[in-house]
Amino acid sequence: MAKILVVDDDPHIRSVLCFALARDGFVTAEAADGAAALAAVAREAPDLILLDVLMPELDGTEVCRRLRRTSDVPVIFLSSRDEEVDRILGLELGGDDYVTKPFSPREVVARVRAVLRRRQAPPEAPTTATLRQGALELRPDRLEALWQGRPVVLTVTEFALLHAMAASPGRVFTRDRLMDLAYPDRRVVSDRTLDSHIRHIRAKFAALGAEPIGTVHGMGYRFLAGG
Repeated sequence: MAKILVVDDDPHIRSVLCFALARDGFVTAEAADGAAALAAVAREAPDLILLDVLMPELDGTEVCRRLRRTSDVPVIFLSSRDEEVDRILGLELGGDDYVTKPFSPREVVARVRAVLRRRQAPPEAPTTATLRQGALELRPDRLEALWQGRPVVLTVTEFALLHAMAASPGRVFTRDRLMDLAYPDRRVVSDRTLDSHIRHIRAKFAALGAEPIGTVHGMGYRFLAGG
């Protein structure tokens, strides 16, 4: 059974979440603040952490930063401010998903199961070969992207997303599939954060007069071969 560490300074929230998780077959542990959370991670070795953003001692973002120095344990943020958490995840501080307060305990449990399920999926073999599609050139070994020979500076996640789509031009990729392909360590982010990455990619190419990614409403995204 997977062990879930619930970190929140509100004892009622901890109690509700621990009850819902235990009822669904998970083992639980608790921490009331950031400092206690770090100690609990070392002591309990959880399989996933539900982490409140606003806490005394250390806030959730700092806890996540410190964890990522030595651990890739999945983290789902809990926050009353979804804009803030979306920005946090967009900056890739190491969070896997987030739930906005007030939330349904059943939704939290479903998110936990989704993250753990993706973590258990076998990673796909990486590629280092240069990929060329029309005016686009992607060099995975250097994390370089070029459009008509001009460099486009992409983050690691942006590069992975674009490479996944460019490798199959015209194919429609669901958000779930893109998250699987873009995060080979099986770290998962929310749909909203994925959309944010896509917006950033589009903006960077738009500065060069290019439009490499198309939206297929209700389904996902695809690479536009013609750019």
